[in-house]
Amino acid sequence: MEVLKEDIGEVLSRDLAQSAGYIFTAMPIPGSDTGDYLVRNLVGIDPERGLIAIGDVISPGDEIQFAKRDAQTAREDLRHMISNLKRRLPGIPRGALYHSCLGRGRNQFGEDSGEMRLVQEALGDVPLVGFYANGEISHNRLYGYTGVLTLFS
Repeated sequence: MEVLKEDIGEVLSRDLAQSAGYIFTAMPIPGSDTGDYLVRNLVGIDPERGLIAIGDVISPGDEIQFAKRDAQTAREDLRHMISNLKRRLPGIPRGALYHSCLGRGRNQFGEDSGEMRLVQEALGDVPLVGFYANGEISHNRLYGYTGVLTLFS
């Protein structure tokens, strides 16, 4: 609880109910070469006993961080992800699939498919299809609050 209050700052710490839907837990993925982490909801806070409840199973010793929803950081992260993927391809992508979490979309990128427009802008003239989901699968993990882009070369 002390770390949560320190991380979210004095204003939110005074009224922890304000942090609902804005502060999440982030659990780093061991061995990830990209600094991946799983974002999960804070499902309960008991300030009297100093407890927090997380929407996932954790074990003693697991590392937990706290993450804030931030539209500007989400945009920068998306551009960075696309740039890194494009660099790994031997040429221009021939097509793309993009799956985004319902928790992102207009909440982070505004109305009128802003997230998909940003993806299209970063990719250029590449056929692109996508949809929103309530969880995104990449490799062998179920992510939340993220976007997963697959490029075809």
